[in-house]
Amino acid sequence: MAIQQEQDSVGVEQALVDEPTSAWSLASIYIVLIVYASLYPFQNWRNQELNPLEFLWAGWPHYWSGFDVVFNIVGYAPLGFFLTLGFLRSGNNKAALMSGLILSSMLSLAMECLQSYLPARVPSLADLVFNAVGATMGSLSSYVLERMGFLDRWSLFRGRWFIASSRGVSASLVLIALWPFCLLFPSAVPLGLGQIHARLQGVLHELLANTPFLNWLPNFDVQAQPLAPGVELVCVALGLLGPFLLGAAVIKRRWQRMVFLGIVVSCAFLVTGLSAALSFGPSHAWSWMSAWVGAGLVLGILLCLLTLKLDANSCDIFLVIVITLQLFLINQKGVDAYLEQNLQTWEQGRFIRFHGLAQWLGWIWPFAVLALIFYKLLRGLRSK
Repeated sequence: MAIQQEQDSVGVEQALVDEPTSAWSLASIYIVLIVYASLYPFQNWRNQELNPLEFLWAGWPHYWSGFDVVFNIVGYAPLGFFLTLGFLRSGNNKAALMSGLILSSMLSLAMECLQSYLPARVPSLADLVFNAVGATMGSLSSYVLERMGFLDRWSLFRGRWFIASSRGVSASLVLIALWPFCLLFPSAVPLGLGQIHARLQGVLHELLANTPFLNWLPNFDVQAQPLAPGVELVCVALGLLGPFLLGAAVIKRRWQRMVFLGIVVSCAFLVTGLSAALSFGPSHAWSWMSAWVGAGLVLGILLCLLTLKLDANSCDIFLVIVITLQLFLINQKGVDAYLEQNLQTWEQGRFIRFHGLAQWLGWIWPFAVLALIFYKLLRGLRSK
């Protein structure tokens, strides 16, 4: 036992040396998300010939809510955390705290200035202040946790749980962390991500309007019939199996994969229930749980158990098959009229600030997973 622990410690130390920090990648992704959330819906830009900094001396806004305060603080706290952590892990300890705060505040100021050109958004001194408060909380948390050694413990945990020699560990962990957020956006099939055919067709029709190329587009029926119950069952099972295989490809041991399976199943239940509660009301939080969906979840769990012994490369190969098959099946389903009406509620209500993010993440996530797996496979072929 002692020898095994010593070997694990050596492996962990080597992993910490070889594996660069993922803080910069997480900060970059989070900056993109903030820009999208701040400037959504990117329409009807205007120039009012006003100073974009006018809101700074316009005074405190008369109308603001507790939701706005919490949203702005929570929205910028992770950015301050990741930026400060990135500077700390890069060896710039002295300037880490101030650098994280300054960069976060500069981004917030830039977003508020750009909002003056959008009719759907209103720049606010309160937003800027609360964003800075959130960034400060995140930066301080990162700095304190690093000084107390908690982040080193995470690095040790990461070295013990994840395969150090596996390519794309950081990217896999980021995609796994984003998966629950993707489930917040209402989908036609529970756990069904990547349904883009109707939206894609609409975008192409707009781009090719009044051109001869419009007739070349395939005529997809966006009001297609709902999926057959058996197909829906398979989609739900694949929706559970996909994120599990993504994690299993970088997790070391079988018992650790079992723990991860429990986390995936719990997130699938809780986040889908939260999405339904936000969409239809708390009393309908579990309205999505039909007999066929329940059977799909059971099938997904069984498939996950059957793949526990697969090696990393086999997990990647099966993951490509799972994602591709689910994308094919989920894009055969039309957009439900009731679902469309529900999405309008999201767009017109307070959820607009993260509706766009969850929507795009839900569309892009399966394709990002495929891109990552193909990258890993190509890198593996080149290294041989």
